[in-house]
Amino acid sequence: MDVEVILQRGHQLLVTAVELVGAFVIVVGAALAALRFVVDGLRHRDAAVFTRIRLSLGRFLTLGLEFQLAADILRTALSPTFAQIGQLAAIAAIRTVLNYVLGREIEHEQRQVDDR
Repeated sequence: MDVEVILQRGHQLLVTAVELVGAFVIVVGAALAALRFVVDGLRHRDAAVFTRIRLSLGRFLTLGLEFQLAADILRTALSPTFAQIGQLAAIAAIRTVLNYVLGREIEHEQRQVDDR
């Protein structure tokens, strides 16, 4: 087997692994948030409980998006074309804006929880 083919397959496996980690983080965060909603949210129905659940979910989403962006960067790292670089730039911009907005929301809600 050619070395280039081995490197290409290894690279694809690495990209897939990082994508799966990102998806796993998001799924775990959503499942934990749903569980906390059922256990705590329906029992207490207090805004502070919902805020803590949203904060937790937001942190998982942010981390998952970071892994997805890392996978996109890895995908483009091996002999990129101009089209791939353009796609990566668009994806990176969208995910960076999402992460920024989520981060701001998390900070805002964390301050609300700390003030109570």
